[in-house]
Order: sequence, then structure tokens, then C-alpha cells
Amino acid sequence: MTTLDDAGGFGAGAALAPLPEDWERCLAVAAHPDDIEYGTASAVARWTAQGKQVTYLLVTRGEAGIDGLHPDEAGPLREAEERAGAREVGVDTVEFLDHRDGTIEYGPELRRDIVRAIRRHRPEVVVSGAYTVRMVAGVVNQADHRVVGLAALDAARDAGNRWIFPELADEGLEPWGGVRFVCFAGAERPTHGVDVSGEPLERGIASLAAHAEYTKGLGAAGFEPRPFLTWAARQGGPVLGVEAAVLFDVYRLAFEGPPPWEQ
Repeated sequence: MTTLDDAGGFGAGAALAPLPEDWERCLAVAAHPDDIEYGTASAVARWTAQGKQVTYLLVTRGEAGIDGLHPDEAGPLREAEERAGAREVGVDTVEFLDHRDGTIEYGPELRRDIVRAIRRHRPEVVVSGAYTVRMVAGVVNQADHRVVGLAALDAARDAGNRWIFPELADEGLEPWGGVRFVCFAGAERPTHGVDVSGEPLERGIASLAAHAEYTKGLGAAGFEPRPFLTWAARQGGPVLGVEAAVLFDVYRLAFEGPPPWEQ
């Protein structure tokens, strides 16, 4: 059904369910500028075209991401590219937390920062990147990605508990327990997919293309946006029964409707 290696990925040959879209607000949490653009942005383009509100939260400004450019210069450049890429897919609100690129630490400070954003924006869906050591096709995941993905998952539940980070109430941020599920892109074993055939994929390609200076700075390790994103989306498409798809590993925070033992 798809081209896969033994490590899995791209749905591991099994048909996947569409990601539910009966919601209105999403918060996308990523470690670096450009993380969202490697696939997820195409799904974001679909959602904003439906009238959904999507907000980006970047934990760093990506200042350590360009070898030939000092962090003091790279940070502002990458922030500008992220804002430009977000506009390509209909996202107006892009926020940065200013944790240090390359050495993000998992802990209460990071969780609190993400909880603060969740309580402020009140999303029903949180999207992030895989927090496992392996990601799609068995590729080794980067340290910041792992830390941020796990912190986003934990923060989605923390946000609804007034006794975790109670100091946020002093900022006028009441608990928000409305996150229904957390979706991880680039996962080794995805569970759901989003159809991005046609215009959503085109807009996703434009979003990654906005990171031109970053991509150029990667040299031979960089990907040309169009061939890479088109290939990846077409690998994911068959497991959803469509031409092109972005796949996610979806974690539900609670049962929807009556629990199984009451049905």
C-alpha cells in the first residue's frame, strides 16, 4: 500500500481513520521555527480554510539552527520566516517562549509556559511533533523535539487542573479542560490522517518555502520543499484512501460520549 521500511511509519500499511474535525480551535506547539512546516502546515491550511482558528507556539526562536550564522542574527531571521510561513497557511498568531534552542529542558517551567498558552487560547486540539526517540520510518528524533512533544502532552492535561500552576490564576487564566486530543506529527506509528490533497498541500509547500534562509543554511542536508512534501504526503495518502495526507498519532485525553462500560 505504501513504501515502508521495517521500522514502520506512514501507517505501517494499515488503513487509518480520518482525524476528527468537529472542533474550532487548535494550538500547534513546536520546538523550532520550521518544525510545523515539515508536513503539519498542510493540515493547518485545510483547517484554516474550514474557518478553524489555529495558533502557533514556538518554544525557541531557532537561533542555533544555522551553522554559518551567529544566534543573535539567526534568531530574528528565523522568527520572521516562521511568521511568513504561518501566513501562507492562514495563521495570524505566532508566539515564542524564548527557551534556549538545542538545550530545552523538560520540567515545570516548560510545562507552565505551555499551560499558560493553552489556558489563554483554549484549544480543543493540540498538535505537536513526535516525542519518541524514533520517528517516522525509524529516523532518530532530535532532543528538543522529544522534550517539547512530551511537555505539550502533559500540559494539555495540566491546563485543566487549577491546583497545578495555581499562580496562573493570578494572571487571570482560569483552568481549561477542553483539550479533546493531542496529535503528534512524524510519529513512527500513526493512528489517524488528514487529507491534504490539492490546495492544502500547495499552501503547505509555500509555508516551508518561506524558510528559505534556514533551508539554504542546511546545505546538502536541506530538503527542497516541493519534492519532499509532495513525496511525504503521497506516501501517507494511500492509508487514508486519498492522494495526499498528513498522518498523526492521536492521544485522546478522555472518552467522548458514554464510556464503553455504559454502552
